[in-house]
Amino acid sequence: MGVDYDVIVIGAGNAGLAAAATLQRGGQRVLLLERHNVPGGAATTFVRGRFEFEVSLHQLGGMAGPAPLRHVLDEMDVTRRVEFIEDDQLYRTVVPGVLDVTLPADWRGIADALDEQYPVDRARLTAFLELVRDVGMWQLTARANLHRLDHEMERLRSLPHVRRHGLRPFRDVLEEYVDNERVRLVLSSYWCYNGQLPSRISFMDYARVMALYVETKPYQVVGGSQALSYAMLRSFQDAGGRARFHTAVDRIVTRGGRAVGVRLENGETVSCRLVVSNAPATTTYTRLLDPADVPGHVLRDLRSRRMGISASVLYLGLDASPAELGFTTAANFIHSDLTEESLLRGMHTLEPAPFLLASCYDVKPNGGAPAGATQLNLVALQYAEPWESVPVEEYRRAKAEYAESLLELLKAVSPGVRDVIEEAELATPITFKRYLSQPGGAIYGFDQDVTDGWLFHDDDLKPNVPGVVLASNWVTAAGYNSTIVTSARMSRRLLEVL
Repeated sequence: MGVDYDVIVIGAGNAGLAAAATLQRGGQRVLLLERHNVPGGAATTFVRGRFEFEVSLHQLGGMAGPAPLRHVLDEMDVTRRVEFIEDDQLYRTVVPGVLDVTLPADWRGIADALDEQYPVDRARLTAFLELVRDVGMWQLTARANLHRLDHEMERLRSLPHVRRHGLRPFRDVLEEYVDNERVRLVLSSYWCYNGQLPSRISFMDYARVMALYVETKPYQVVGGSQALSYAMLRSFQDAGGRARFHTAVDRIVTRGGRAVGVRLENGETVSCRLVVSNAPATTTYTRLLDPADVPGHVLRDLRSRRMGISASVLYLGLDASPAELGFTTAANFIHSDLTEESLLRGMHTLEPAPFLLASCYDVKPNGGAPAGATQLNLVALQYAEPWESVPVEEYRRAKAEYAESLLELLKAVSPGVRDVIEEAELATPITFKRYLSQPGGAIYGFDQDVTDGWLFHDDDLKPNVPGVVLASNWVTAAGYNSTIVTSARMSRRLLEVL
């Protein structure tokens, strides 16, 4: 008896879309299942009044130079379907009354900008940036060659910088090269793109993020991440793939310990030879699968790992232009002080926000706001626990108070913002938990510190249960680039054996 499909992909987030498009275009018969009415997961937008708000994309790396994202999107016939806008600057970092620095997306320009404002040892600063570039570019190359991971691990052992520094905390390495605490703060600004503090993120992981944006430049997407999601969906459908929305999976069906299909919430069963799950690893192994079919070492590994961080995001539609508001860069990192201790406290409490990322999507308009207006997202990274402890009857008040603290911190760069608010909506970790069905509302998957990077969990990308492959931010590093590239490359590898 034949099967209904060669592959069923559960979830139309970034990884699910990349897997579905790659496998369908590679000759497989693929069914894509999504419980929501639109593709994208967190890679989506929503409309309030005159504004179409970006949910999660701040900057897209990998669209120029040597990084593989553009190549992957070309392979999926996606690039031609989307318009990209290159940001003029890397980011701006502000501590009110202490520092205000904007960095270009250029290694020499970064050194020049810092050297101009602060007393630094230029030679050691340059050596540090070269180290970041070398270690970061190895990572970008390695992720592009997942089909040759053994070769990449061998190459890793031949790179002294990676061997010496790669698994050390980023801040430890930074402090060896840079004495000025203000310069250290500016160079650490991208920590929030991985959801880990500078003292906890590995140097290798931070170097990957920084090299990605400097070497391949930061971009915005016209129409927001929803446009990218629809482009991947259309590529999949144009190749003959079938997508079903409003369709939730209740169970991965197994026979003899091997996946043979899925059972939908309505009771329907659909058969296949392979299931690709874009659901969290914890959901896939403990709810969609019978734990009896999951190897013991996989379940033990899950119990040893921590849920990653979530976020509170204030979406603002403003009746003023970016210039009138004081914004000249798309990515703006605003700190209340120079200390990491305040950041850590802010992650675990509902005290006034000590840090935010202000993403301004209209410095070069991406279409989310009307002419002369501005779409602005204020992001504070937080774990779910402090919000989960708020009584239901106090939740609305707690949201209002937290939103006020974000606006108060924003005054450092935009003192008149309150006077031009047209739309405002706050999402908390509870929102992300409910909408994304992610444990703890986690936006980066597992809590990936120095001990929990992809090199320690390469089994995540292997079929631990026959007929089931995981593809999501729970089995790779955080971010659009990493998730899409890893899923596409993994799917190319699957085509060799299907």
